[in-house]
Amino acid sequence: MKKLRKYISAFLLGTMLITGCQAATAKQPETTAQAKPEKAAAEEPEAAIDTVTLYITRHGKTMLNTTDRSQGWIDAPLTPAGIEVAEALGRGLKSEGVEFDAVYTSDSGRAIETAEIVLKETGPDLEIHKDKRLREFNFGTYEGMPNEEMWEAVAIAQGMTLEDMMASMQTGSFMDTVAPFADTLAQLDKDKSAEQGNWPAEDIATIQARLQAAFGDIVKESMDKGNADVLVVSHGLSIGTFLSTVDANAEVPAAGLKNASVSKVVVKDGIYTVETVNDLSYVEKGK
Repeated sequence: MKKLRKYISAFLLGTMLITGCQAATAKQPETTAQAKPEKAAAEEPEAAIDTVTLYITRHGKTMLNTTDRSQGWIDAPLTPAGIEVAEALGRGLKSEGVEFDAVYTSDSGRAIETAEIVLKETGPDLEIHKDKRLREFNFGTYEGMPNEEMWEAVAIAQGMTLEDMMASMQTGSFMDTVAPFADTLAQLDKDKSAEQGNWPAEDIATIQARLQAAFGDIVKESMDKGNADVLVVSHGLSIGTFLSTVDANAEVPAAGLKNASVSKVVVKDGIYTVETVNDLSYVEKGK
């Protein structure tokens, strides 16, 4: 059972050592002479552009992550290790010459805190745009429950043992596991949430719809304002779901995304191209 708990934690919290595609060659750092006039130009209204690069990042590790409890819409602050990895991410991005034109996060404190730490390292001092549609899955009345208990409830509802469910997760894709998990949990939570007056757990269609709407608005606004490089800080399951939705071939690890990993998506002419997934090279460079 101890081994089983570790596997469940790995899926939800991204603790398995699975590395996605590595980042494409980043743009070279600008010289000081080059940077100054671009800074001045940034103060002027920008012309619309047709390509936006999204650096979609999972937040740093939190206190609830360390206790292996479900953490969707409920929140917890970053741990010292979570702060450290966010700082390393910021330093790594800066060393590769990445400078953001705009920043978006979910309205969860852990995502906002991660973005603030990254921006302290990368600069410039940008406004953080908060969007609740970028939140993690809502687990309803299962929020804060030990992950093992929540997954066992889903397994029983699907007519299998928890052990069998965990075994199937090792052979299927990310969405093969996440979609039925979300739908089953939403069904289980339907009556319980109504009785308790709680927000109900979300099914996969609801989650996909809000994420696509949020990213669609981010891309449109970024193109209209000339923001070519955009940082988006969100959550492991939500990021994996969005990547798998816009690109069925995106290699999202079945065990989930690591804290502070970057998934790079380029958007041009309405086409989302997933270039990297679960990339930890920036963190490694920043350590």
